[in-house]
Amino acid sequence: MGKIKILITGGSGFIGTNLIETFLNEGKEVLSLDITGPKIESHNKIFKNVSLLDYNIMEKAILGFNPDYVIHLGARTDLNGKTLTDYNANIQGVENLLKVLDKLPSLKRVIFASSMYVCQPGYTPENYEDYKPHTVYGESKVMTEKIIKEKNPSYEWTIIRPTSIWGPYFGEPYNLFFKIVLSKKYFHMGSKACKKTYGYIDNFIYQLKSILYADATNINKKVFYLGDYEPYDITLWSNEIATERNIKIPNVPYSFFKVLGYVGDILKVIKIKFPMTSFRLKNMTTDNVYNLDDTQKIAPNLPFSRKEGTKKTVEWIIKE
Repeated sequence: MGKIKILITGGSGFIGTNLIETFLNEGKEVLSLDITGPKIESHNKIFKNVSLLDYNIMEKAILGFNPDYVIHLGARTDLNGKTLTDYNANIQGVENLLKVLDKLPSLKRVIFASSMYVCQPGYTPENYEDYKPHTVYGESKVMTEKIIKEKNPSYEWTIIRPTSIWGPYFGEPYNLFFKIVLSKKYFHMGSKACKKTYGYIDNFIYQLKSILYADATNINKKVFYLGDYEPYDITLWSNEIATERNIKIPNVPYSFFKVLGYVGDILKVIKIKFPMTSFRLKNMTTDNVYNLDDTQKIAPNLPFSRKEGTKKTVEWIIKE
């Protein structure tokens, strides 16, 4: 029996990088498709520069590899796009991928990555068909989900909605939180502490793998949020990050941050980057907790605590 073959789109991204490293260490045969080169040099040997929007090249690469499993992470994920056309990789890209996957003779299962932003922060959906996006990116991911559900492929498939995933190899905005704390530029916002669902990357990978290999009756045609099961108190977490470098975080009135948010809004108009805007401040101070009960039934015991993940991540940041 040959090696299990796993195709990962968006393999050069933060999640893809960690996932590929895990699968390679387990002896899996992996193909990574992305329009950006790998973050880890050794991944170049399993990487192909392929756009989700270039159907013919993508078809040739995927059919030539003939995977057993597919994990579709490829997408435009920033919030800077103005129209849905800017996120065509998320819409036309998944339509192209679905057409190719129909041609695979031995495909067992596909995991499609969506986003928690199919609903705005603080909104609790009544079910997995209840959408309320607050960004164009979120709208594009709603369309991604609807395209998959309407297509309803014959192979086993699952949609995952990553929450705020963090850890080594992550990028903005989540690495910015760590960097601000570690550079002693972070302040507690008076009494405005909030709770959010975040997820450490190694716990996320454990959940994803649990879904990938679970009995079909438990995961087929279903949607799962992925993240750590206990919501994070942002004040406590920032203190844990700071403690790794013996930093004491001061407390500043919330009104000061409101002023910074207005300043950031003005600077954004004239294309000057600033670490705070009103949009970011609202996100930082709004509770955003997701129900992960369905995920916990499939993946009951997360392998890492928040403190363990924080320590490992801070060590990676310092090394990098």
